[in-house]
Amino acid sequence: MLFDKIVRPALYRVSGNDPETVHERTIGTLARLSRVSPALGALGRVYRTDDPVTFLGLRFPNRVGLAAGMDKNGRALHAWPALGFGFVEVGTVTRHPQPGNDKPRLFTLAGTDAVINRMGFNNEGAEALAARLAAGGKPPVPLGVSIGKSKVTPLDEAVEDYRFSLRALYPYADYFAINVSSPNTPGLRALQDKAALAELLAELRTTSAELAGDAAPTPVLVKVAPDLTDEALAELLEVCLEHGVSGLIATNTTLSREGIAPAEAAIGEEAGGLSGRPLTARSAEVVRFVHDETGGKLPIIGVGGIFDAGAAARMLDAGAGLVQLYTGFALHGPGLVKRVARGLAARPY
Repeated sequence: MLFDKIVRPALYRVSGNDPETVHERTIGTLARLSRVSPALGALGRVYRTDDPVTFLGLRFPNRVGLAAGMDKNGRALHAWPALGFGFVEVGTVTRHPQPGNDKPRLFTLAGTDAVINRMGFNNEGAEALAARLAAGGKPPVPLGVSIGKSKVTPLDEAVEDYRFSLRALYPYADYFAINVSSPNTPGLRALQDKAALAELLAELRTTSAELAGDAAPTPVLVKVAPDLTDEALAELLEVCLEHGVSGLIATNTTLSREGIAPAEAAIGEEAGGLSGRPLTARSAEVVRFVHDETGGKLPIIGVGGIFDAGAAARMLDAGAGLVQLYTGFALHGPGLVKRVARGLAARPY
């Protein structure tokens, strides 16, 4: 309540009511905080939840992670565990540094508990993230790295784009998320098609095995869109199983505008992907479909519309092993991380 009534309004007021400015100032503050150990310790005592679980062969201190998109360039890596997250996913990062789409490109729908973004993978590039990780170290929780296609790269050269980022970041990632489902890079979702995805995953699997040497390859997960039909999703899952994908992340943002509050219909006309509460039911549906279609063979990270422990629990009941927060955290602050993680810790799984 303190965050909703005082902190968030103050952040927007001093940022000219621009959501992207709020975001950048928040990341900047957390980046500075990442270098202050006593402050991190104090925050951790308030927000951290101890509910360890093994997933993808990794040990997670709890089931609640930070989704990709919040800390694209890994600037605040050591702050996120102190705010209660059991794992962190950075990116989406691309081979080439890129500014993303023109501003404004981020819109808050507070009455809907949602966000529309058309950021376009704005990031400093895979090599810059690798350099930051080499200099500053990894966080004390599992680190996922989401990789995508650079806008300047033609679709028929996308595989090498992904391979470059995989190679650059392989020493630092505990898992990779292959983003082929963002609606904000032209043509990207075509990589979810059966033939294109098969080629991409085959090459990434080979590259990962080469980089791993005698060790076990780093897990590779595919992030899927909530807008796929059951038939298209079933084909995608067939390819994932055939090529030994380690798991799925369900789901990315949606192009649908169903569930937007009537008073925010005008903002809803903005182009981009919608995230937040309107995705709650659909994301859980996709998680359940993936679990049932694969007979539970593919581990799943559930993300989309989680605003309380109940929604997170429904993700786990549908077949997810972990969950991620983005919009709920952005709109309601770190108290949500604590409530969700402790709510899940109180349930037997």
